[in-house]
Amino acid sequence: MDLLEDLAFRGLIHQQTNPDGLRAHLQSPRAVYCGFDPTRDSLTIGNLVPILLLRRFQQAGHRPVVIAGGGTGMIGDPSGKDAERTLMSLEQIEKNVAGQRAIFEGLLDFSGPNAAIILNNADWLKGIGYLEMLRDVGKYFSINMMIQKDSVRDRLQNREQGISYTEFSYMLLQAYDFLHLFEQHGVTLQVCGSDQWGNVVSGIDLIRRKHQAEAFGLTAPLVTKSDGGKFGKTETGAIWLDQTRTSAYAFYQFWLNTADADVLKFLRIYSFLEHAEILRLTAEHEANPGARAAHRALADHVTELVHGADGLARARTATKRYSRATSLRYRARR
Repeated sequence: MDLLEDLAFRGLIHQQTNPDGLRAHLQSPRAVYCGFDPTRDSLTIGNLVPILLLRRFQQAGHRPVVIAGGGTGMIGDPSGKDAERTLMSLEQIEKNVAGQRAIFEGLLDFSGPNAAIILNNADWLKGIGYLEMLRDVGKYFSINMMIQKDSVRDRLQNREQGISYTEFSYMLLQAYDFLHLFEQHGVTLQVCGSDQWGNVVSGIDLIRRKHQAEAFGLTAPLVTKSDGGKFGKTETGAIWLDQTRTSAYAFYQFWLNTADADVLKFLRIYSFLEHAEILRLTAEHEANPGARAAHRALADHVTELVHGADGLARARTATKRYSRATSLRYRARR
C-alpha cells in the first residue's frame, strides 16, 4: 500500500489537487511543507494531525519542511475566525515560534538523508517592500477570486465584524511562502488542514503563473467529535503537546476517555499502527467495547509518540495509582 492509500485508509485526505498527478509525483523523494501559526508558545492535539502528516511523508522517504509563521503571524490568518485577531507584539511572536520548535524536534527526524528542516517565514517576508509585493505577487491575484474564499466571504457578510485589508491580504503572504519555498528549497507539496484549502490553491496558482510549473496540495479534514463537541477541549481547557501545560498523565487520560463512537476514528488518524492491527482492534472493540482494548491502544500509542516511553510509563503508573485509590475509597464507603 502506498502513502496516499495509507492516508485514505486513515481518513486523512479531504482534498487534493490533481490526485493522479500527485501519486506519480510522489514516486520520487519530494520536499513537503506545512505552516504553523505562532498564536501560542505551544501547540494542541488539533495541530498534531498536520505534524503527523509530515511525519508520515518523512517515513515514506520525503523531506518535511516546517514553516514557523513568524512573518504571517504578524498579520493573522482569518480562516475560521469570525472577528479580527488581536495583533501580537514581535517579542511575543518570537517567543511563540521558539516554544513550538521543541515540539517539532520531538516528532520529526532532523537527521539523515531526508532530514526535516524548520524555516521562519519572517526571514523572507520582512525583506519584501510594499511596492515589490504588489508588483510581483498582487498582480497575479484577482479581487473577484479573493472575495470568494470562505475565510473572506464569511467575514464580508458579517457587517458588524467585516475584515480588514490586513487580514484580507493574508492569502497573498501564504501564497508567496509556497512560491519562495518552491524557488529556494524545491518544495512542491503543501499539506495542512482543510480550512487552509483556499490559501493552498492560491500558492499553487501563483507558482503556475510565475514558473509555468505544477505544485500540489493535500488537506486533511479537521478532526471533530461525534457528539458535536469541540475536539481537544476538556473542562479544564485545551490538550497541549507541551507537558508543562498538559501533563503526560492528563494527556493519557484524555485519549483513554475517548468516546466509544470516536475511538476507532482517532486510532486511524493519530496512530502509526499497521492496518492489520487497527482492523483487529476494530473487530475487538465492536465485539466487546467494554473491554476498552482500542482505548488503551490509542492512549498508549499517542502518549508515547508525544511524551516518549518515560512519559507513557509515568502516565500508566499514575493511572494505576489513582484507579487503586478510587477503588479503595469506593470500598470504604460500602
